[in-house]
Amino acid sequence: MSQNPPADRPPYGRVWNFSAGPSTLPVSVLEEVQRDLINYKDNGLSVMEMSHRSKAYSEIITNAEGTLRRVLSVPDNYSILFMQGGGTGEFAATYLNLFASKSVREKQSKLGRQLRCDYLVTGTWSKGGLKEVTRLGAIPNVVFNGIESSDKDHGSAIAYTSLPPVPEWNLGKPEETAYVYYCENETIHGLETPSSLVLDAVDPSVPVICDMSSSMLSHPVDVSRFGAIIAGAQKNMGPAGVTIVIVRKDLLERDESDKDAIQRLPSVLDWCYFDKAGSMPNTPPTFAIYVCGLVFKWVETQGGVSALERLRKARADLVYNAIDAHPDFFSGPVDKRYRSAMNLVFNLPTPELEAEFIARAAKRNMIQLK
Repeated sequence: MSQNPPADRPPYGRVWNFSAGPSTLPVSVLEEVQRDLINYKDNGLSVMEMSHRSKAYSEIITNAEGTLRRVLSVPDNYSILFMQGGGTGEFAATYLNLFASKSVREKQSKLGRQLRCDYLVTGTWSKGGLKEVTRLGAIPNVVFNGIESSDKDHGSAIAYTSLPPVPEWNLGKPEETAYVYYCENETIHGLETPSSLVLDAVDPSVPVICDMSSSMLSHPVDVSRFGAIIAGAQKNMGPAGVTIVIVRKDLLERDESDKDAIQRLPSVLDWCYFDKAGSMPNTPPTFAIYVCGLVFKWVETQGGVSALERLRKARADLVYNAIDAHPDFFSGPVDKRYRSAMNLVFNLPTPELEAEFIARAAKRNMIQLK
């Protein structure tokens, strides 16, 4: 098959895949996977068949962690974990692990009652995180839930198209708050919350937990300002099946005499358990971690996350400039200050025109636009 495709088609007869996740992977990464699929580096077997306890796989996972640490400049006082369960699993894991943490439990004991959890609700995924911890027994404090929007037919309603001004945020008192949670990029609503906005607003004594599933590796991150970063790999780093957790090590400390701390924390969600076992207390998603490691190396060859940030801005500007130049045809509902550079949301004047747009895009080998 020719590797010199028409201008509107990628190599190997592939399509332009706009899926939020599982999302497209670099062709060079797929080519390396293909070359080594049957016999990985002359080991005589595929990574999919390889024991996670073998020397060859130990090198794979160690290199993957080391490369990600370099790419994101992760400080030494942070652990990088390869887990399972996706971002949804980490909705529960975040709450259960923080409330098992020695520092959080000591803070709660000093207060004399259960600490609250601050949630910034900016769309579907942060709303899902709030729902999950509420189900588990958390006492959530909703810092804000979208913005109020007026609709001529239905009156006021909640819209996830902007962020309220910081002075209007209902942040909890630091001494009463276990952590603050937010999702940096809401794929469905196309709203991206600048991390600096959150980090500057929150008291430094309160750990900030960020879901970066769909924005990880797209821009530089000052990891040292976070308590933990969680990210399902399938949206921006590799295949589905592995979840990255970057967590400050002091939050992994436990009081061994406090038996109630982990009573409701399943081992499969236990950050401390995975940290002590090098992310391999049981069989990890070996192949997914391997591919992620190749993507991390690919990021380095592209010039790192700063280079990818410039690329994502250039691509987003191409689309947003077209939307802004034709307001009678394209409608972009998200506040320009917060519209996503990862998932660009827009509408056309009628459902019929949108259907035609999707059909014409498909003819140009563009899929998953809706």
